[in-house]
Amino acid sequence: MNELDWHADRSDLHPLELQDNAPESEGIDLVAVRRYRQNRLREEMSTQGVDALIISDPVNIRYASGARNMQVFSARNTPARYLLLTQHRSVLFEFTGCEHLADGLETIDEVRPAMTASFVAAGHDIAEREQQWAREMLATITELCGLKAVIGMERMNAGTAIAFDRLGARVVDAQAPLERARAIKSDEELKCVVASLRATERGVGRLREAIRPGITENELWSVLHQSIIADNGDYCETRLLNSGPRTYPWFQETATKRLAANELVALDTDVVGCHGYYSDFSRTFHVGPDKPTETQKLLYRTAHEQVQHNLDILRPGMSFREYSEKAWNIPERFHANRYYLSAHGCGMTGEYPYLYHHADFAVSGYDGVIEPGMVLCVESYIGDPEAGEGVKLEEQCVMREDGLEILSKFPFEEALLN
Repeated sequence: MNELDWHADRSDLHPLELQDNAPESEGIDLVAVRRYRQNRLREEMSTQGVDALIISDPVNIRYASGARNMQVFSARNTPARYLLLTQHRSVLFEFTGCEHLADGLETIDEVRPAMTASFVAAGHDIAEREQQWAREMLATITELCGLKAVIGMERMNAGTAIAFDRLGARVVDAQAPLERARAIKSDEELKCVVASLRATERGVGRLREAIRPGITENELWSVLHQSIIADNGDYCETRLLNSGPRTYPWFQETATKRLAANELVALDTDVVGCHGYYSDFSRTFHVGPDKPTETQKLLYRTAHEQVQHNLDILRPGMSFREYSEKAWNIPERFHANRYYLSAHGCGMTGEYPYLYHHADFAVSGYDGVIEPGMVLCVESYIGDPEAGEGVKLEEQCVMREDGLEILSKFPFEEALLN
């Protein structure tokens, strides 16, 4: 398929298929993807004794049902839309006027208009609205699950949980079943991950070609964002593109600074891309026109060594603690401004598990097992306070039954490695 074929007029497609159509999506059974995800979530609910989930995070709504609508808006305006999931029923409470968007989704049994229990929507009557919301939701859950159902609840405004409590509802945190479900991908899901990565890699290639002295960080970052949207990705979740002295320390957001000759440009993609799947790899480039300095190459080689070492030790069945003990130790010179994680899970966004550096495990770490089907992102940030620059590198991979497979394919910079 050439680059533009997938854009062709496809009046033969159902609206749902047209919405999810993207480069390299041919051969992906999205119905199977949606059914796997919902079934896996129901299995985790059963394992953890949760009878009903009220899902408000738009990423988790999409995971559990495939339903998507105004994801960024919905994340900020909670609860604008939410999903009630039980073992035998899936009810989407959709934003007013948007009920038709879920037409055709086999994972949705019923669509109802959402009751927006927020101060913006209800004003000073918010407490009464929250109580009404809780009464009606509890009645629905009781009808579907019986009395004394255990209700897993995601983040919503606090008054809804308080109203539930006053009604005697048994409420628990929904995070555990959701994160445990999302952690293990099916083979069909992994096709979505790869499709998202390939589209993001095309965007990063265009960004790399646009690097030149004088362009602003914002202008450069917009090249990636434009490419992602054109390829039917969703959005870039962060603004982590920096140049020169703004590459140290890390986590400075893209700004109006103009690139200067011969400095470094560091990028973390953080793209919610095709089919809603996260493309999360990092690369660092050199502006030119001269060759990189020895210090720049040292930073780059050090970051590359960290990533490669940690990729090499990962294997199925390894505990999080064992990984931490065997992971690459960051030299003291670079330790203070290290990236806060050694690796993390990845699916429709960054997710469980977090794998911590050995030095941080006692305070922040927790144990668990690296399982086949987990997608992991292995990170490095190496910044030098004396040079005032830093290098960010990261690879995205999947754990298979027989070992690790690297999914991200964007090349490293030979001029900085050698």
